[in-house]
Amino acid sequence: MSIADKTVLVTGASRGIGQALVDEALRRGAERVYAAARRPTAHPDERVTPLALDVTDAAQVQAAAERVGSLDILVNNAGLALFEGLGDRATLERHLAVNLFGTYAVTEAFLPALTRSGGAIVNNLSLNSLAPLPALAAYSVSKAAAFSLTQSLRTSLAERGVRVHAVLIGPTDTDMVRDLDIPKASPESVARAIFDAVDRGEEDIFPDPLAQSLADGWRNGAVKAFERQLAELR
Repeated sequence: MSIADKTVLVTGASRGIGQALVDEALRRGAERVYAAARRPTAHPDERVTPLALDVTDAAQVQAAAERVGSLDILVNNAGLALFEGLGDRATLERHLAVNLFGTYAVTEAFLPALTRSGGAIVNNLSLNSLAPLPALAAYSVSKAAAFSLTQSLRTSLAERGVRVHAVLIGPTDTDMVRDLDIPKASPESVARAIFDAVDRGEEDIFPDPLAQSLADGWRNGAVKAFERQLAELR
């Protein structure tokens, strides 16, 4: 699915990867880009419509869906990441509210529009969906749950003509890990790789060097084969 002449909505669009995705969609010729965030900001390109959207607020999610109307590509990018373990249930619930249930709520709200357009859902996840990082335990749990949601949506929406992509992102130079002295990809390079892979129709997208080092093992491994096997049972 080419981005050119399409309508795209990106959540969590005010900074980091979300902001880079907005700019990359414009560069590729998107007709309209909705830049959704809890505190949306103006954009110099007239093709961008700022959209107030807290993914945990049901009323805002519904209002956004009613305002947008038609949509070709939904990028669920909004997320929460706190350096916390599993000792505090409230922290885990906060992560699940945003990273799992927020993604679910936004997807459900925009699904009628995406079904009409034969569109695509792009869920920005994390390599921690596959293996948890102890310092980000609550985040890792929520992203693993969001990955399972993505795989389930992929199967259930296939017959409706809606494609579902999982983006398994490694360390990227955003606020989340800016102070960590580790190799990091730029948000701009990650955004380019995401849309390149959407264009190619890749189900699972590995958009940065660390993620790419795991890509072949995942795509050709037993777990992915098992996912495909179970999908045939729908």
